Amino acid sequence: MSSGKILVAQGGGPTAVINQSLAGVVLEARRFRDVSLVYGALHGVRGIINEDLVDLTRETSHNLELVAATPSSALGSTRDKPDVPYCAEIFKVLQAHQIEQFYYIGGNDSSDTVRIVSEQAQAAGYPLRCIHIPKTIDNDLVGSDHTPGFPSAARFVAQAFAGANLDNASLPGVYVGVVMGRHAGFLTAASALGKKFADDGPHLIYLPERVFSLEQFLHDVKACYERYGRCVIAVSEGIHDASGTPIASLLAKDIERDAHGNVQLSGTGALADLLCDEIKAKLGIKRVRGDTFGYLQRSFIGCVSDVDQREAREVGEKAVQFAMWGQRNGSVAIKRTGFYSVDYELLPLDAVAGKTRTMEDEFISASGTDVTDAFRLYLRPLLGSGMPDAFRLRPAPVAKLRGQI
Repeated sequence: MSSGKILVAQGGGPTAVINQSLAGVVLEARRFRDVSLVYGALHGVRGIINEDLVDLTRETSHNLELVAATPSSALGSTRDKPDVPYCAEIFKVLQAHQIEQFYYIGGNDSSDTVRIVSEQAQAAGYPLRCIHIPKTIDNDLVGSDHTPGFPSAARFVAQAFAGANLDNASLPGVYVGVVMGRHAGFLTAASALGKKFADDGPHLIYLPERVFSLEQFLHDVKACYERYGRCVIAVSEGIHDASGTPIASLLAKDIERDAHGNVQLSGTGALADLLCDEIKAKLGIKRVRGDTFGYLQRSFIGCVSDVDQREAREVGEKAVQFAMWGQRNGSVAIKRTGFYSVDYELLPLDAVAGKTRTMEDEFISASGTDVTDAFRLYLRPLLGSGMPDAFRLRPAPVAKLRGQI
């Protein structure tokens, strides 16, 4: 006899629209008479292991809508990266609570968790439908045109660099902005969408898809500074040398690592400071400033793409529909159709899990320090409506008279 119970959880870094997907799952699931209870796990898979579950069936639709429009993970998240034994414990809890459908909203690691749990359920002959719902500001999931969370973060990056460029034009110097992205440069590349005039920054964009040379970097900055009298630079936190070693670890005296042993790139201003120090020391430019966007771009409450909101809701809704009608496990993918519209597909879990998408060559300029028009056309519809604009004075010079006195 069916229990009608489903469980939803959120994993990895929060986004501005991840709660839209959560609301999509809960509200869509409650439309089906076969669903009796909708549980949520607090702090992702860690909450499942600890049996920290809440009954989302009791949430009002109104409050769910308010939460949906609120950035960050309403259920809380986790950075746990489950292996097979860990997933076995997850499966035990799902069995104990008679969960029949498991939805996990997250990125690469989350899709792999869903894959492992799905395989364990199949091996045990337990009827469990497992669906991965995409989310990541890095836009690095294989099989999707783009992932929910990325458009809103990209909108923030584009607007932030537009503002930094205006500031830099008023008080010329060199500005370095470091953006998230360990392996994929999509988010850093979004800085290019903040440009309006030909001499606007960012003048230089450095992505992890290309090898970074400090010597060439300094040459590029010097040439740009001589041309414009200023230079605005967008840098991905994941830039690396020819051996794959992160530049942050080459320049830093002290290296911090995360829970998975990776060099800590996010949440520290080290790379921006180190690059600024190199510019000052090697090029002799006095006014050099650096910022690290860090976590700001993930859940910024005042800068959300309406397109991103809509699609994040729909991937949650489609996940439930795929589970209820499709009788398949999988990962929901966004597919672009027409100039701009989307459709949704359910991809096999092993086609997505453990894989990383990087920026396609057609999106990166031949110089490696800019993006192409193909990328601009790709990203612009995702940023949504109401993007702010900047304007300039059209000065009419007044003749100088002092020398005539």
